[in-house]
Amino acid sequence: MKIIQSEELINNTNHDFFRTTTLENIQGAEEIILDVKENGDDAVIKYSKQFKDGDFGSAEDFLVTEEEIEEAYRQTDSKTVEALKKSIKNVENFAKEQFGCIKDLKLQQNGSIMGHKIIPLKRVLCYVPGGNYPLPSSAIMTSIPAKVAGVDEIVLTSPRIKPQTIVAASLCGVDKIYKLGGLQAISAFAYGTQTIKPVDKIVGPGNKYVTYAKKYVWGQCAIDFLAGPSEVLIVADDNQDANIVSADLLAQCEHDKDARGYLLCFSEDFAKRVEACAKEQLKTLETSNIASISFEKSTAIIVKDINEAAKISNLRAPEHLELMYENAYNTMDKFTNYGSLFIGANCAEVFGDYCSGTNHVLPTNNAAKYTGGLSVFDFIKIQTYQMLSKQKACELSEVASKIAYTEGLMAHKLASDLRRN
Repeated sequence: MKIIQSEELINNTNHDFFRTTTLENIQGAEEIILDVKENGDDAVIKYSKQFKDGDFGSAEDFLVTEEEIEEAYRQTDSKTVEALKKSIKNVENFAKEQFGCIKDLKLQQNGSIMGHKIIPLKRVLCYVPGGNYPLPSSAIMTSIPAKVAGVDEIVLTSPRIKPQTIVAASLCGVDKIYKLGGLQAISAFAYGTQTIKPVDKIVGPGNKYVTYAKKYVWGQCAIDFLAGPSEVLIVADDNQDANIVSADLLAQCEHDKDARGYLLCFSEDFAKRVEACAKEQLKTLETSNIASISFEKSTAIIVKDINEAAKISNLRAPEHLELMYENAYNTMDKFTNYGSLFIGANCAEVFGDYCSGTNHVLPTNNAAKYTGGLSVFDFIKIQTYQMLSKQKACELSEVASKIAYTEGLMAHKLASDLRRN
């Protein structure tokens, strides 16, 4: 872990610390997407076999069957099932409270009505990665907010899908579970194939190929955002347990070799203590082959005070932000750019990953400057409507006609003028 002074960063937004990962064109990716668009199921079968995401005899094999769901429950121990149920309950409760914050709007005045309707999307895809680890938590995080929002049909897909992920999807009430992944899966659900209906929106994390495909098909359908690699930024004072801080950093670093942990602290001594604890923990950590590489490339920054920490953090806009210092709740408003915020030493980021109720599908790469994480709001559309009285139409016509004339749009002016006759 590199240890640097804040002076290297202040007023130097070109520093590597602030640099984002650009999504470059992947050779051959566009050809695969277009092949799936044109040839549908046959292309999906071909590329699934080529990339070892599944050896399908026909398109009928794409779907997880009821028999396979039952077998997945048999392969998943009962304690895991109970833990998934508790996680689902917490995520569902939080999503319901979120959903309760928005409502239909109806304004009535002088016989006129204006308002908006909250309308759920019809069909969405929840993508769950299937690479290094089983990720049943991502099945929960993507599907439960959609369920609460009232989406008509929720489908989920994951390459080389694990029993735990199947069980989680089943417990969440997902309508259809698929065994597809990668570029070919995103393309199939965006454009549709002979057996797969296209979706209105694709949500969920994935590797660079999935992210590239989501970027490419955006416009054909909606996406949540482009995410990855994962990151955490921790602001900690010298009174914190260095073992806890280092464990939280490693928890992020073990995702993949491109993940990053950042520590903002107030002394070099504390930064070195955290680094020493992390190296000790890596000796017995089962995922040290990945976590050690990410941790080595992570950074600790020595800051003067909370104000400086907030400035640097807001410029970095981390996916996960942990505040570990005395009375952190009282200064949380200084921090404005983050995917999800965790306040106090008791509040491990991993709780947000799994079961506290907030979502773990979060913006990375500075995207937290302009968007939040996945939520129930991602599965609805707010559509306005209006109905005007004759009196209101005459009143508005004078304004609209003048603006239309100013813009030179004379058919607009005509349509407006006729409302006064």
